[in-house]
Amino acid sequence: MAKYFDVHPESPQPRTIGTVADTLRSGGLVAYPTDSCFALGCQLDNRDGLERIRSIRRLDERHHFTLMCVDFAQLGQFVQLDNNVFRAVKAATPGSYTFILPATKEVPRRLMHPKKKTVGVRIPDHAVTRALLTELGEPLVSSTLLLPGDDEPMTQGWEIKERLDHVLDAVVDSGDCGTVPTTVVDFSGGGPEIVRRGAGDVSRFE
Repeated sequence: MAKYFDVHPESPQPRTIGTVADTLRSGGLVAYPTDSCFALGCQLDNRDGLERIRSIRRLDERHHFTLMCVDFAQLGQFVQLDNNVFRAVKAATPGSYTFILPATKEVPRRLMHPKKKTVGVRIPDHAVTRALLTELGEPLVSSTLLLPGDDEPMTQGWEIKERLDHVLDAVVDSGDCGTVPTTVVDFSGGGPEIVRRGAGDVSRFE
């Protein structure tokens, strides 16, 4: 049964955030809000958590997982950026963008695209997410909480707990989330390729 945490959207309670972080450190899988929509998240070294995300969403090995990072310094540890890409990504963060980039050796192989050796990264503009990432001290391995057969992600924490109570360890609720996932931009080939048009403005990458 998943624990349910009601968190203030702008001033998240430190004690509650600490409890959620402890759940993640103990191998937990958590549903949490972002600046685009709810996401599923676990720790980097949580192999079981990753497989649980794959099972819940029915994802194949080619799916790009996202490392949710608290800031640009943390993001830079996990992906390779040349000067042009650095400037483009820096200008768009924090925000509702996911960037596909070549992974560094800090990224576990199971998180990389099997052929391209790439991974998704993003820096959210959401107080609760950033508080959780700060408390955790490392990125969250994340994937949009969009269930097989659903047209849109779920927007309310109580609904997530009701439907996924048996497969999650915690649900963090800070009010309704959006239904539009991030804009995904692939920089692994050098220039920007818009893979998915979502919540982030695509005009800067066209």
